[in-house]
Amino acid sequence: MSKHRVAIIGGAGMALVVASLGNAAMAQDAPSGSIRYTLWDANQLPAYQACEAAFEAATPGVDVTIEQLGWDDYWNGITTGFVSGTAPDVFTNHLAKYPEFASSGTIMPLNDWIARDAIDTSVYFPGLADLWKTPDGNVYGLPKDFDTIAYAYNTDLFEAAGVDAATLGDLTWNPTDGGTFEQLIAHLTVDSAGVRGDEEGFNKDDVAVYGLALENSGGAYGQTQWSFLSHTNGFEYMNTPQWGTQYNYDSDGLVQTLEWWRGLIEKGYMPSLESTVGSGYLDVFGAGKYAIASVGSWQIGDVKGREVPTGFFPTPIGPSGARSSMFNGLADSISATTTNPEAAWAWVKFLASADCQNLVGESAVVFPAIASATEIAKAKRAEQGVDVSAFTTHVENGTTFTFPIADHASDISAIMGAAMDQVLSFQGGSVKDVLSAANAEVNALFQ
Repeated sequence: MSKHRVAIIGGAGMALVVASLGNAAMAQDAPSGSIRYTLWDANQLPAYQACEAAFEAATPGVDVTIEQLGWDDYWNGITTGFVSGTAPDVFTNHLAKYPEFASSGTIMPLNDWIARDAIDTSVYFPGLADLWKTPDGNVYGLPKDFDTIAYAYNTDLFEAAGVDAATLGDLTWNPTDGGTFEQLIAHLTVDSAGVRGDEEGFNKDDVAVYGLALENSGGAYGQTQWSFLSHTNGFEYMNTPQWGTQYNYDSDGLVQTLEWWRGLIEKGYMPSLESTVGSGYLDVFGAGKYAIASVGSWQIGDVKGREVPTGFFPTPIGPSGARSSMFNGLADSISATTTNPEAAWAWVKFLASADCQNLVGESAVVFPAIASATEIAKAKRAEQGVDVSAFTTHVENGTTFTFPIADHASDISAIMGAAMDQVLSFQGGSVKDVLSAANAEVNALFQ
C-alpha cells in the first residue's frame, strides 16, 4: 500500500469550494460536458470502458475520459492533483485513503444527491455502503465491488504430494502448532534433494519449493497476509470496528499469530522477507516455486492466467471455531476540484447501478457490490471452469470482518509498515516488543 501523505488544502477555502459545488450540484438541468475518471486496476479497465459506452449512450450530453495508472503512481497523481488543480473529476477510492481526503475537504459528500435521486443503498451487500459514511453522517462513495481472501494452490504439486483436494475445506489452524494447516504446508515444502518438510533429513537452508508463499509483511492491515488468521485468534484492530481511536496491535491475538507466521520462515516452510524483494510473489507461484499463496478475490484472473494449474481453497478454521476473511470494498468519489459536479455525479451514480455492475460482472474480474451482478460473475467463472466458492463462502456464511477505517491512515501505514518489516526480518527484538512500541506510536496520533 502506498505511503504517500495526503496533501491538506486550506480548510476554509476548500470548505467554500465544496459548499459552492454542492449547491451547484442540486441543479435539475440534464448533465453535460466532459469529465475525467481514473482507476488503478488495468484488469478492470475493459469492464469500465464498457460501462463508459453504455453511460454515454444513455447520457449523450456527457463525455467520459478514462485513465488508468499503477497503484503508487495513481495515489501520487491524485494527491498532487488536488494541489495543482489537475485531479480527475471522479476516481476509484480506497477505504484506507478516503478518511483523510474527507477530512481535508478534497472529496465531496454525496448526501444531497443521494437524497435528491432517491438512491437505494440497500441493493448492495450488507455493510458495504456504511463503510463510506463518516461519523458526521456524510457519505463519500457508493459501493462498486467487494473482495475476500482465500488460498490459491498448485494442483500438480498437491497431486505429487498425495494431498486430497476434498480435505482442503476442513483445514484447521492455531498459533501453537499451526494445526492441520501447518502440517499441509510442511508436507508441501520440498528441499533440493526431494525431501519434504515433514520428513527426516529435510534441509531448510536449501529449499526448492516452499509450502507457503510470502508476498510481503502485510503492513498495517495484513489483508492478504495475516488478517484472516489473527481475526480467528481474537485480534481486533481498534477499540471499535470502525473509526476507533485506540489500536490493539500489541494484543496477544496478533502477537501469537505473527510469531507463528514468521516461525514458518525459521522452519524453512516460507521464504525470508529479504529473499522476496524485487520479485512478485505470484510470478514465483507461477514458476512452480510456491505450493500455496494467499490471494484476494481481485487476483483470481491473475492467478488463473499463470502457467501452473491452479485451484482455490478457503482460509482455515481458527481458534474461534470459524474461518474468517477481511471484507473490503471500493467506491467512486468526486473530487472537490471538479468544475462539472452534476456530470460527475451522473457518472458515479451509473457506476454504482446494476446497469454498470452487471457489465462488470460479465468481465468476472471482481465481485460487484450488487448481489445480482456478483451472481453473473460467479456464473462466468463457472463457465471458465473456475470454482470461486472459496472466496464467496465468507459472504454466504457471515464469516467476514470489515476493513478498519480511521483517521491518520497514512501515518498508521508508515508506522506499522516499518514495524511489520522488522517482525518478518527478525529485527528490533521480540514480536511483542516491536508491536508494543509501534502500537504506542500509533495511539499517540489520537491524543
